[in-house]
Amino acid sequence: MAIEIERKFLVPRPPTAERLAGRASELIEQGYLAITDDVEVRVRRRGDRAYLTVKSTGGVARVEEELAIDEARFAALWPLTEGRRVSKRRYLIPAGGGLTIELDVYAGALEGLCVAEVEFADAAAARAFAPPDWLGEDVSEDAAFKNRSLAVHGRPRRA
Repeated sequence: MAIEIERKFLVPRPPTAERLAGRASELIEQGYLAITDDVEVRVRRRGDRAYLTVKSTGGVARVEEELAIDEARFAALWPLTEGRRVSKRRYLIPAGGGLTIELDVYAGALEGLCVAEVEFADAAAARAFAPPDWLGEDVSEDAAFKNRSLAVHGRPRRA
């Protein structure tokens, strides 16, 4: 069983297009098949790869199992996510110390929302992380900024 340990930050002013130019990025489309108080099941397409993912609910640390699926399976499951989807472009920005900031710039109904995530090897590293000022407020524990909530309820009022 894999444990995902990450912190999430609301980015009030995303980096300029010039600053993001040349950064590795990919389009991500994800939709939710099931959402309960304890678990979420989603399908996700990242570039030309597709996945079925099961995650527990929670804040900084959660159980996450991701299984690669083929395009035909993704296409069969995608219609079941209608009304529970997000689309975003993810940019990878080196943060030093072997860490990477994953900057998500949302599209569609969430246009203009920018959130950054940083994954860690353990909880101590997550607590010790000193984010650069441009990341803004830590929303790791705020359920309104989880992708599952964004997909169902849209943009949080304070974003």
